[in-house]
Amino acid sequence: MNEVHWTALAGYPLLATLQWLPLAGAVLLAIMRDDDLALVLGRLFAVGELVVACDLYARIDATSEVLQFAERVDLFAYHAAADGISVLFILLTALLGIVLSFYGMARRQISPVHLLCVLLVIESAQMIMLTTMNLLWFAAGSAVQLALVAYLLWRWASAREETLALSRFLQYQLFGWCLFVAGAAVLVWSHADVIGGRWSFDLLDLLRTPQIGKYQSAAFYLLFYGLAIRTPLFPLHGWLPNSAGYGLIAVGPVLLLGVKVGIYGMARFLLPLTAEAVMVWQHYVVGFAMVGVFFAAILAFRQVNLRRLMAFAVVSHTSLIVIGLFTLHPAGLQGALLLAVNFGLAVTVMLLMVGYVYRRTGTTQLDRLGGLFDRAPFIALAFLIGGLAILGMPGTPGFDAVHLVLEASIATFGALPTIATALGNVVAAGFLLWAFQRAFLAPRPKDVPAARLARTSRSEFLVGGATLVVLLAAGFYPEPWLKLTDSATQALASFFHHG
Repeated sequence: MNEVHWTALAGYPLLATLQWLPLAGAVLLAIMRDDDLALVLGRLFAVGELVVACDLYARIDATSEVLQFAERVDLFAYHAAADGISVLFILLTALLGIVLSFYGMARRQISPVHLLCVLLVIESAQMIMLTTMNLLWFAAGSAVQLALVAYLLWRWASAREETLALSRFLQYQLFGWCLFVAGAAVLVWSHADVIGGRWSFDLLDLLRTPQIGKYQSAAFYLLFYGLAIRTPLFPLHGWLPNSAGYGLIAVGPVLLLGVKVGIYGMARFLLPLTAEAVMVWQHYVVGFAMVGVFFAAILAFRQVNLRRLMAFAVVSHTSLIVIGLFTLHPAGLQGALLLAVNFGLAVTVMLLMVGYVYRRTGTTQLDRLGGLFDRAPFIALAFLIGGLAILGMPGTPGFDAVHLVLEASIATFGALPTIATALGNVVAAGFLLWAFQRAFLAPRPKDVPAARLARTSRSEFLVGGATLVVLLAAGFYPEPWLKLTDSATQALASFFHHG
């Protein structure tokens, strides 16, 4: 974390390519006249992004603690670099970009090519956030991503409830974004005080300067709350149930929840830049997260809408990720980051399956569903596997990740809080299995004829199957991902003097 490793890039700037390739694709699609050709080309750009991400994975030295592939343009304060943590999230982002490019839409308020243009720009913004070493660039990428997701919510809105979902989303996210920018400004102000007036938002510049105590505490509050709203963490989750229940069926939630940018931001910026304040407030954060595990699980049981139930499942399991992160222990940090990626894959496949259910039935009300397993068994099994992955069942990446988090939690907080957290995971298992039973196994309502429930299509097999293959492959063979993040999480933990 403390230095930059400059590496020859085999003839092209790897990180800049990751950031700007999707944007170039979006521009090309926007000026094309042939929609069918544009759709094919847009998907090829998404595939190309994954190829570049895999090239980065193949080239990075996972045993090194330093940031690699550094790129700088001083004129624009552009500074990009990557380590094992970055690569983990970059691979997930590129994979989800392909999945969403093939998923399509549930309703036709926006053309497929227009949607794909927006998705590519969002992917570009996310790659900026995952590679930049500059707080302002991170904030700029975040602003673009959130604005475009809000645009999609607006374009799909067709009822008062969806307008309310958009309003809540904008209120929360704008507030969270402003908090993050204010926290960045506080850090830079402290940095300028120490070095004599020169402002820099660069991570490495800020790490070289000891933060003044009063500034560090303020920066911690602002950065943490700004990122916690994005994550989302209890009790800052109020935007999610409305957005999930009344907004986009799957595309929007996957864009916001599939890649845990809030968790990445905490690991990349919050923890190293405000290390002393993190250690002071560590137990308070973990206390709120533990409450959130149970609070969200209880509310999930009270939901009658499958989409809102999924929203509270997200809040409950996000709390477990934050607990792992704030153990400040190498195993806990590694477990939390792996759990975030596992969660991204699992919640993506579940949300996409919920979208397919909605296309068949026109509803996600649990009392209007049932009997779906007989007509669409693949969709049912994909939803179930995604739910089991969130719970950390053997054969999924969550199994090793949850064990790392619980191991670190015992070492840091003791047995009782850890047992309470594990019990919260058991409660979560209960409501996800209950939702599966209600939606797929319970008798079909008599006024919902079976003829309306279409069989699984080839595109649905492709989208769901690709995500499940990656999820299960990472679960049965987790060693590459553990190796990828080991040195980077050890370096992050060194800020907190763990041995």
